[in-house]
Parts: sequence; structure tokens; C-alpha cells
Amino acid sequence: MTHSESVAMDFIAERAKVKPSATLGIMDQVKKLQRAGEDVISLSAGEPDFVTPEHIRAYAKQALDEGYTFYSDTPGLMELREAIAEKLQRDNNIEADPKSEIVVTVGAKEAIYSAMMATVNPGDEVIVPDPYWVSYVPCIELCGGHPVYLPLEESEGFRISASQVEKVLTARTKMLILNSPNNPTGSVAARSDIDALADLAKQKHFLVLSDEVYEKILFDGERHYSIASFAGMRDLSIVVNGFSKATAMTGWRLGYLTAPKSIATRVTAIHSHLVTGACTFAQRAAALALRDERTDKSIKEMVSEYQLRRDMVMRELRKIDGISCCSPRGTFYAFPNVSAYTLNSQELASELLNKAKVAVVPGDAFGIRNKRFIRLSFAAAREKLKIALERIQEIMSALQRRKGS
Repeated sequence: MTHSESVAMDFIAERAKVKPSATLGIMDQVKKLQRAGEDVISLSAGEPDFVTPEHIRAYAKQALDEGYTFYSDTPGLMELREAIAEKLQRDNNIEADPKSEIVVTVGAKEAIYSAMMATVNPGDEVIVPDPYWVSYVPCIELCGGHPVYLPLEESEGFRISASQVEKVLTARTKMLILNSPNNPTGSVAARSDIDALADLAKQKHFLVLSDEVYEKILFDGERHYSIASFAGMRDLSIVVNGFSKATAMTGWRLGYLTAPKSIATRVTAIHSHLVTGACTFAQRAAALALRDERTDKSIKEMVSEYQLRRDMVMRELRKIDGISCCSPRGTFYAFPNVSAYTLNSQELASELLNKAKVAVVPGDAFGIRNKRFIRLSFAAAREKLKIALERIQEIMSALQRRKGS
């Protein structure tokens, strides 16, 4: 470290020492290797490999031509908030006032962070089901909150139950994070479990932040239920969603939340200082897309392809001795247990990247207790998935031979 760097370090705030996103770090590493000409297949990204549907791209071009290049209202274009309110009623049975209970954000990640900033005080406890998405804990810590980990077990399909949550409740519990369909496990919460969680939240009086960004990516006839639609839960729920996953709009950075007016008002105030507002022509395109029947058709086509890939990934994983994996019922991730080969997923991920040229995410990115797992994204063409899984199988066979020698 140079002298100037050393001096600058004296001024770094403790909160800024939060770890960077592990998944984004791996994505950056993959892009660097690919630019250098390496034949790397990435199964690490939480990003659809589909281009945004053509009609939505056309709406963005139209919006630019129409002059949607100025600031929108801070909580979002009214026409988008109205379209979101219609969507929430239609898909989720949630009544939301577009004037006061919906905020459009720069991606769902900003919605989560701003919601926590508006509700979590220093010392407040936030229950985090484990495994968990990489950014929940840093968001909690940036607010001065304290994450309380709730271990979910592979043997139970990573099910979350009210009885588990009740065991970790304290007088300082402010919030429970509910992510269904779940990243990284692909699990989907059952209606009965959500109903029981709703009863517990009402009884013990805590908030539920429900991250529903994968709600449309479901397999095998699964259904998504929003906890905010359950009796008495509207005032105790913050529902976060966005356009990145279902409509393949990751680079558009467009998300939203709905919450009680008192919370949404404070989120809007925080949002106004963080980003002013989301991209206006992207908002206009999203508003038109939500009211276009072609959007649902495009989503169903993508989900149908994801299911074919999910089935293929599970078939190939079952060919590898020693690997177990709960079949994902939603999202585009698999979370195989590789403990028969290593107890350190970081080492395995490094070996797969350096020797097999396949990028995966080590399980401990989703909680320190998950070193036995790796996360594979099947948001990649089936041809690439097949090659990647063959390469993984070769590495696993070599590790097995090495272990047995």
C-alpha cells in the first residue's frame, strides 16, 4: 500500500468496509477472462440470458422519441405506479394506492435498501433465513441493524416455518425477510407456511419484507402467494419486486415496492436523496409493457425454456456420484451439495473456474454455513449448460480419484 493510500484509509467509515457483492465480483472476473479470450462458461450470473422482449425495447425507443428524458415524479411516473397497482391487484390480490403506497426504484436492490433505511434502527434485529441472497445482510448492516440467521435445512427442502421463526424472535425483532421463490435454493414457500408466518407477524408485531422478484419463474405447477394479501398483513408488509428477472430487463435497473403509506412516504424521501428517481423512459416502457398481453406471453415462453433447462441440469447432476440437490421449484438456480468432494466451496469454485473454465458461485456467498454448496445458474443456453456440466463432471471425477488415492 502506498503512503497516499495509507493516508486515505484513515478516513474510511466503518460502514464502508462492507464486503462487495460476491456474485457481481465473480461476474466481473468472468468478463475479464472472456475478454482475454478464455473459453469460460458462466453459470454464476443472476441474470436472464434472454434479450429484453422486442415489444418492450420498442416501447423504450418510442418513449425516447416522445421526449421522456426529464425527471419523473420522485416515486415514479404516475402511469407506471397505476400499472403496478393494477398488476398487484390482478396477480397478487393486493390493494395499493398508486399515489401513496408505491415507489418505483433503481432496481429491486434499491427498494430493499431504502425500505430497510426507512424502518431499521441501529440495534434492531432482522431475521434472515439462511441460505440468503448476498445483499440482504450488507443492507441490514449499513442501516446499523443486526442480522439474526435462521438456518434452513436441505433435508427439509429449505422450508421456512413459523415455528422456526418463533424460536429466534426477541424484543428487538423488527423484520423478517421472506424470499420466495428463493435465491439461491429455488425453494417456494407453501401457502400454509406463509399463512402461519402471517399469523405470527400479527401476533408478535413485526414487519415482513417480502422479496418477490422471482414470482413469475415457477415450475411444476407451483403457485406464488404474497404475504401482503393475507388477512391483516397489508400494514405489516413491504413487498419488493422488479422487472429484471421475469422480463429480462436487468440493465434497465427498474424495481418497485409497495408498503403502507407511512413507510412508503419515508422510502420516497430517502430515494429522493439517493437517486432522485428511476430512468424516465425506462419507466414509460415498463408502464406500457405491464398493460400489454405480449409481456405475459414472453414471460411464459422464457419460463418454459427455464424449466427445460432445470430438468436437464437435474438429470446431469444426478449422474455425478456424491452430489445431492433439491430440485428447484422456481428461479433459475440450482444449489447442489458438493460436500462429498470438498468442505470448502471457495476452493471448488476456484478449481472449476481455473481448470474447467466454468464459473459458479461458492455457497458461502449465501451464508457462512453453506460451504458445502455451490450455486449454478441455468440462465444459459442448453448447449452451453450441457458442456459446462460435462466439464464439472470431469473435475468431480478427478477430485474423487484424488480423494481415493
